Amino acid sequence: MKRIFDLVFAVAIATVLLIPILLVALSVRFTSKGPILYWSDRVGANNKIFKMPKFRSMRVGTPAVATHLLSNPDVYLTSVGSFLRKSSLDELPQLWSIFKGDMSFVGPRPALFNQHDLIDLRTQSGVHHLTPGLTGWAQINGRDELPIPQKVALDIEYMQKKSLFFDIRIIFLTALKVLARDNVSH
Repeated sequence: MKRIFDLVFAVAIATVLLIPILLVALSVRFTSKGPILYWSDRVGANNKIFKMPKFRSMRVGTPAVATHLLSNPDVYLTSVGSFLRKSSLDELPQLWSIFKGDMSFVGPRPALFNQHDLIDLRTQSGVHHLTPGLTGWAQINGRDELPIPQKVALDIEYMQKKSLFFDIRIIFLTALKVLARDNVSH
């Protein structure tokens, strides 16, 4: 049921947002050197590595670490990067990962391949069996500002409460957070 929901909702979102997706792609292309998309190695269900696309908001050559671990992330942002991140428009290409089945709309956010502390805690708690999501329970409860043990605790809570109704609630709350630009990284 979750996979069918993901596919139907992804088609609907992609159709509605086709023009904004094209406009964002063009803005990335014409404001900085490098590819339009950044393909990040992420940890998926059962700790399988997959390539997750995002609109490139950082300059080519930025270290492949979580943004909050960079000493001064603003130095690496492209001219449209800050806007893309604040508006969460950089996440739109992840619809491709949802179509492929590497991601779902809701689940724990996929860890970077080198976030071993997060990966280990998720594996110990069984969260690693879940398909990662475009958004998740931890994202609407603090996002990157959360310490990793708290993030994993929220992932466990999601795993225990998992249902279509809970997913729809998380999507709705995510939309409110994005519109309010609440806890959105720059």
